[in-house]
Amino acid sequence: MTTVDSIKKTVAPDPPPVVHTAATLWLAAVAAGAFEAVLMVAGHLSGGTALVDLLPGVGFRLAVFAGAIFLALRLRRGQNWARWTLAGTLGVFGTLSLVIEPVQWLLGGGSIAEVVAGADPLWWVFATSRTLHVAAVLGALTLMFQPRANAYFRSA
Repeated sequence: MTTVDSIKKTVAPDPPPVVHTAATLWLAAVAAGAFEAVLMVAGHLSGGTALVDLLPGVGFRLAVFAGAIFLALRLRRGQNWARWTLAGTLGVFGTLSLVIEPVQWLLGGGSIAEVVAGADPLWWVFATSRTLHVAAVLGALTLMFQPRANAYFRSA
């Protein structure tokens, strides 16, 4: 066996399109989350909140974003543990963190019509980003467990 043959056996095969797309959607979710964090920090700062009060939340978000990027790149390489970690942490708990506040607001009698009628452009930007964020996570979750993805993770 030549050195080239040996190297080829240790490198995971190229991911199928569903896995490549799932990893890309996770990265898009991170980008949306970072954008939303910037909007939230800017809103708090303009409202008079001291930057030092925001640092713990910003630090936590940066750690989550870094972890998600790491896991998405490992997912693309066929590492099944990354797939399950993404599904369990960001797929379940991350999604809950994105939707729990609006759901609680709706259950408490909030009116979508009233909010939409009084929404400013910044609200629309945030709402659009959050919608794309949730769609990216749900899309990535769906694609990670398609038959071609399952076969890829078994073979990697």
